[in-house]
Amino acid sequence: MITSPSTPAINLASLVDSLKAAAESSRMRILVLLSRGDLTVSDLTEILGQSQPRVSRHLKLLLESDLIVRYQEGSWAYFGLSDSDWVRDFLSAMIARLDAADPTIERDQERLDAVKQRRQARASDYFSANAAEWDRLRSLHAPDKAVEAALSRLIGKKPFQSMLDLGTGTGRMLELFAPLYRRATGVDLSREMLSVARANLDKAGITQAQVRLGDLYAPPVERDSFDLIAMHQVLHYLEEPALALREAARLLRPAGRLAIVDFAPHALDFLREDHAHVRLGISDAQISDWLGEAVLNLEASETVPHGDGGDQRLTVRIWIARDPRIEIASPFQSASQKALV
Repeated sequence: MITSPSTPAINLASLVDSLKAAAESSRMRILVLLSRGDLTVSDLTEILGQSQPRVSRHLKLLLESDLIVRYQEGSWAYFGLSDSDWVRDFLSAMIARLDAADPTIERDQERLDAVKQRRQARASDYFSANAAEWDRLRSLHAPDKAVEAALSRLIGKKPFQSMLDLGTGTGRMLELFAPLYRRATGVDLSREMLSVARANLDKAGITQAQVRLGDLYAPPVERDSFDLIAMHQVLHYLEEPALALREAARLLRPAGRLAIVDFAPHALDFLREDHAHVRLGISDAQISDWLGEAVLNLEASETVPHGDGGDQRLTVRIWIARDPRIEIASPFQSASQKALV
């Protein structure tokens, strides 16, 4: 199947509304802050030194102009820049012109740093409380660096537009591929893990990625939107992995890739009892069947053995699948845009 991407034209009235919404000092400060990561109303109230009703009013205007998005995470609401490429390009161009030494911008950055430091402290507490169990699990399979090296080699070094990490956990996949994508979203059902992921992204200085609370069977993102989707150590937790892969396939752009990392079949029953593993590994035959149902082509696979041998070890498998549709670059795209296809 062949499709051609089209960049939607921007309505004049909509563009004027966006310009009006951004053309106010507090709202521009909010946009600058959100360009550095997603924040709550409470975060913005603290940083801006304004009342919550006033900040909420500014956010409402920015939402109505489609410059930002709002998403719920339990009782908290987070705000971030719009996923629209033109909006991000538009805002990036404006923000890049601002003087970083401006006293107001500097003060906002100092307060933002304080907010992020508290995030990292909370994440560190959660991570420390669970570190022993995570370390035990990691000891059963190949070192993370070996797995990541193999995955990076299979994905390659060519830049791309967008990435989705389903079951993002600590956000490691978003960190690993940050040099390649222009924007990325991580989705997870655990608010605690999302806190860890946000703290890790903040620490790594990654501002083009955001994380959201969501169900893998119905991720809160647009279809046909991603060049790379990662599912790292996710499938063995799922009751219906085939359904999750079909949904992931719908989210891929034409010629987009799905990277799956999971364990080969094993007999470590304690993982089911103690760590909620629904499946004791995933076989090549199962992956082949599920990808067939999702109408994706298996492009490559690789084994990352533990190296120590023994019955109490896990073998990591990597599978790379591709959407069979062919994407044709628009003749109106610039050379830099075509390079990102």
